[in-house]
Amino acid sequence: MERRIPWLWIGVAAALLLIPTSAGRLLLDVIGGLTLTLLLLPLLAGGAALIGWQLLRRRLRTCPSCGFASLGTDVCPACGSPFTAGDTPASAPGEPSGSIFWGPRSPAEIDARDVTITVDAVDVEATSSGDTGGRQGDGS
Repeated sequence: MERRIPWLWIGVAAALLLIPTSAGRLLLDVIGGLTLTLLLLPLLAGGAALIGWQLLRRRLRTCPSCGFASLGTDVCPACGSPFTAGDTPASAPGEPSGSIFWGPRSPAEIDARDVTITVDAVDVEATSSGDTGGRQGDGS
């Protein structure tokens, strides 16, 4: 037996949509809200996934010995070497150290007390006349 299409209910729903009553407006609001939710749901899920990925990436620690990335351990699960207390989560190999969106990471391997900056004074007039003070051709 073939099932009949409920034309009566389809007609009532169309009439409620076309007649400007409070029931028609309520039905249009519900349909509009459901449509908007279905359209925005992928964007909301993508934003939540992006935030979750960034939180996870901050907690990853890269082993200084073997380069294995692990989460929330004091000892590397791959090689067994301990993480030092001052370790900050570092970027993965091949990944840029900073980003436009999340800012630069602090370089944990360079201590400012151990760095020496050498400054060479160069006479501007001597340089413009062609005299470089014996440093010509050494590549610097």
